[in-house]
Amino acid sequence: MRHLYPEIEPYETGFLEVGDGQRIYWECSGNPTGKPAVFLHGGPGGGTAPFNRQFFDPQAYRIVLFDQRGCGNSTPHIADGADLSVNTTQHLVADIEALRLHLSIDRWLVFGGSWGSTLALTYAQAHPDRVTELVLRGIFLLRRTEIDWYYNGAAGNVFPELWEQFVAQIPQAERDGDFVEAYHRLLNSPDRAVATAAAVAWSTWEGATSALLPKPDRVAQTAEPRFALAFAVIENHYFHNRGFLEDGQLLAQIDAMSHIPGVIVQGRYDMVCPATSAWELHKSWPASQLHIVDDAGHAANEPGITHHLVEATDQFR
Repeated sequence: MRHLYPEIEPYETGFLEVGDGQRIYWECSGNPTGKPAVFLHGGPGGGTAPFNRQFFDPQAYRIVLFDQRGCGNSTPHIADGADLSVNTTQHLVADIEALRLHLSIDRWLVFGGSWGSTLALTYAQAHPDRVTELVLRGIFLLRRTEIDWYYNGAAGNVFPELWEQFVAQIPQAERDGDFVEAYHRLLNSPDRAVATAAAVAWSTWEGATSALLPKPDRVAQTAEPRFALAFAVIENHYFHNRGFLEDGQLLAQIDAMSHIPGVIVQGRYDMVCPATSAWELHKSWPASQLHIVDDAGHAANEPGITHHLVEATDQFR
């Protein structure tokens, strides 16, 4: 069984001005002359964490992490009033390219989980000549059916007590409608207390349902108000706008990147991003390998998920 590599510190950090008043935090760790790899975090709005570096052999890889617009260490932060009108999938793809050029990287391995898989696929289809390989986890194709599964009731059949807490924020009169839209109104309330309570509820729902077994530490992290505001407000903004993609676009445009080698790692019991999306992606992408982990949910740090992710980066080093 493969495990995370030992914890390392970055050898270089910085902020990149990408326009629109946005400064993107980035860092490099591992081997400065190693194979470049960029890590795309989830959410959108989740931010990076030190353990994200540990999926890569630090002797073999030049590991690039960055926080997407409005979250993590990037500025301005959503909790400080960042402008969401300049936070779209297309902006993020442009930011990835700007960072690649800033770091003088010709081509790199792209690694992403959950929303990071969505962004990785979008980037690879826009810039296939810049991607050496893809390593993807918990596939999210940002289709309406996937959003409805998780936010409009189906997943609540598996977690009824947690779903009840999620729904409790929504006024009774709005409970027959679209919960993404109901939360959109709450998260954009001029009353900061209302917005924060909604953000914590939204973020806690995901934190509590991501792993195969309960992880109280993860729930506590997602309930921290500053993190929750960035995570929930940005995520809801994207889902309210259908990810700024056409429904089914990522499968429809798969030919643009079908030649790129890739590994897909998917938890069998992933309640956030059900395995059907990983299966459909694999069938549409001839150069992909698929690993379905039978004893895992959505979280990257579940042992079987970690094993296959590290195996994949070892394979491509």
